[in-house]
Amino acid sequence: MINKLIDKITNLQAPIVVGLDPMLAYVPEHIKKAAFEEYGETLEGAAEAIWQFNKKIVDATCDLIPAVKPQIAMYEQFGIPGLVAFKKTVDYCKEKDLVIIGDIKRGDIGSTSTAYAVGHVGKVQVGANSFYGFDEDFVTVNPYLGTDGVKPFIDVCKEENKGIFVLVKTSNPSSGEFQDQLVDGTPLYELVGKKVAEWGEQHMGKGYSYVGAVVGATYPEMGKVLRKIMPNTYILVPGYGAQGGKAKDLVHYFNKDGLGAIVNSSRGIIAAYKQEAYAKFTPEHFEEASRQAVIDMIEDIKGALSE
Repeated sequence: MINKLIDKITNLQAPIVVGLDPMLAYVPEHIKKAAFEEYGETLEGAAEAIWQFNKKIVDATCDLIPAVKPQIAMYEQFGIPGLVAFKKTVDYCKEKDLVIIGDIKRGDIGSTSTAYAVGHVGKVQVGANSFYGFDEDFVTVNPYLGTDGVKPFIDVCKEENKGIFVLVKTSNPSSGEFQDQLVDGTPLYELVGKKVAEWGEQHMGKGYSYVGAVVGATYPEMGKVLRKIMPNTYILVPGYGAQGGKAKDLVHYFNKDGLGAIVNSSRGIIAAYKQEAYAKFTPEHFEEASRQAVIDMIEDIKGALSE
């Protein structure tokens, strides 16, 4: 799957991923009204609104982008109906031949970690039959329980030709409370980066590993160091745009081949119609604002990489 992701990035010249992280507040009123008329102001109504919102954005952008990244918490908050909307979103994106990065940030050990891996990137055995659960192509994994928490994901991914992105240095302001702490003079995030590179050697694609890393756009100097530590690791970069990451800060996340990183934008794209820059698009045409935001993001990153 890492080879497919790289091929799509190369063919589209678009090293970006759209974060499908919908809050109900992002959904235009006409979408919510239609959903609530059918299901009431219920969890089912909210989930239907989220699903219809996602579908419009995917339809408007799928020819421009290689991948999407649905954040499962945004769906879980609506309970079982929300998870149904998550699954419908994953399946619809597969129909559009998009690579799906399930942002689930799971981290546990033993049989629990295996169950998470099976549910999201593998198949579960039911008697004589086996079934895919959510069936993403990649998932995000929290490594802070050590190899016990990561290896079950790698094992399942090997069986299914899928991959993971391991949290190394996250984009949130308080990430340094733990991730920046020194261990024998070395920041913890660097030690995690070295471990990611080691895990990646167990599951390699053509030139890059199926074991990727998450490194936030808000810490470009740390990203520069981690790029050297993990030369064969694909880096998922959150924090662009709404969280303050700039395209010019991202150049060191990429290798000399122009590959090695994929940059995420969530609300900067899916809620673009709420931004002043896209005010010409009315809420009734929110998906057109999202499409323009994707085009602008691609050009912004291309421009930074060409300098």
